[in-house]
Amino acid sequence: MFYHTVIDPFIQFGFMRRALVACLALSLSITVPGVFLLLRRMSLAGDALSHAILPGVSIGYLMYGMSLVAMGFGGFIAGLLVALASGWVSNLTPLREDASFAGFYLGSLALGVTLVSLHGSSVDLLHMLFGSILAVDRQALFFVGYIATFTLLCIALLYRLLVMEAFDKAFLTVNARRAPGIINALFMTLVVLNLVAGFQILGTLMTVGLMMLPAISARCWVNRLPALLTVSAILTALSAFTGLVLSFNAGIPAGPAIVLTAALFFMVSILFGAHNGLIPVFGKRTTQKETS
Repeated sequence: MFYHTVIDPFIQFGFMRRALVACLALSLSITVPGVFLLLRRMSLAGDALSHAILPGVSIGYLMYGMSLVAMGFGGFIAGLLVALASGWVSNLTPLREDASFAGFYLGSLALGVTLVSLHGSSVDLLHMLFGSILAVDRQALFFVGYIATFTLLCIALLYRLLVMEAFDKAFLTVNARRAPGIINALFMTLVVLNLVAGFQILGTLMTVGLMMLPAISARCWVNRLPALLTVSAILTALSAFTGLVLSFNAGIPAGPAIVLTAALFFMVSILFGAHNGLIPVFGKRTTQKETS
């Protein structure tokens, strides 16, 4: 029963294997920006940027059809413009960065939906918003693999600077005044790049779920950065595998099934997580009150 339900779909069907490989490659790279967004208290910035890439994806689609390169390049440019514009507005005005992100991403989302609705169909719109992971082909696999490899190489080169910028930005600013701005721009570029990699698989709305939910869940179990990155990647891979199995056997869309699985891991972590879970924290407070 276990074999036929869990293992056999990946052996028997090529589209299931391609979907799993794409998700595993994405899990190696997309959770790293997610963890650093969490540490920088910018979790919702990922959501904003995932919506912001839609106009660029739509323009690429309208000009070149279902060209992965064109849609990916358009989405990358659109997301990068929104990220840079949000930072520029927050630096020159009293608005906080989250407020400027909200303004730009809401406008971008509306523009992207409008473009697809005017010149496409409801099927095209659903494909861009929610992806089609079971239709991943060889080109999409290489596309995700290249971005994952590039992301991991960049993270390896920038790791110490990213850690310093996340935990002690004042020290970094004192020693190199322009360093925080440059690091932030490079980091946001990696965030946008991974969202672009994920949109073909999970769509613009679902990708951020796989980026942030495992990172938040991992934070409930561990409090050291290397462990946080490892646990986050493991939870992402487990969410992808479990979601694909659930999708195949229950006949539900694969992208939402994957993100829903990640959300279930999140709920379990919130309740039982060793470091920030509600039940362990409540138990510690009760013990302290009894002791005192």
